[in-house]
Amino acid sequence: MSSQGALKRETPVGVPQRSVGERSEPERSGGTSTGAAGPLAPDPEVPARAARRRFTGEYKLRILEAAEACRTPGDIGALLRREGLYSSHLAAWRRQRRAGELKGLTPKSRGPQSKKSDPQQRKIHELEQENRRLRDRLQRAETILAIQKKASALLGIPLNNPESDEND
Repeated sequence: MSSQGALKRETPVGVPQRSVGERSEPERSGGTSTGAAGPLAPDPEVPARAARRRFTGEYKLRILEAAEACRTPGDIGALLRREGLYSSHLAAWRRQRRAGELKGLTPKSRGPQSKKSDPQQRKIHELEQENRRLRDRLQRAETILAIQKKASALLGIPLNNPESDEND
């Protein structure tokens, strides 16, 4: 056996033979190597804000049923890895199912919850707004009347006031 034969490894047919010191990576000459589909490096662009995952009620129930069907150790872990879930998801979904929260099995909208409008409360609110508007209008009318009285007194124009207005 020659010294060169000792450096070569035996490989299957069709696979190029390399000596011990050769690299298995393609040579790079300053640029990045590209494959048939494009660059090998991952895309450096990161979304500005990650999208929050949302699970439907049907999906939650299906996963809970699949988790209950697991019999051997490690099956639940495999299920969670396959679905990309955490054990806390199962715990929360089981708690929601035990509490009978059908709404808990559908994604909840985030943010402040809208209040249910009661027809009586809405009517009360409308009447209070109208009351405030009429009080403001009355205040403006009384101010205009006071200015007219002062102007007539300054100009010496007598006002024809019935005494019922003075008593109110």
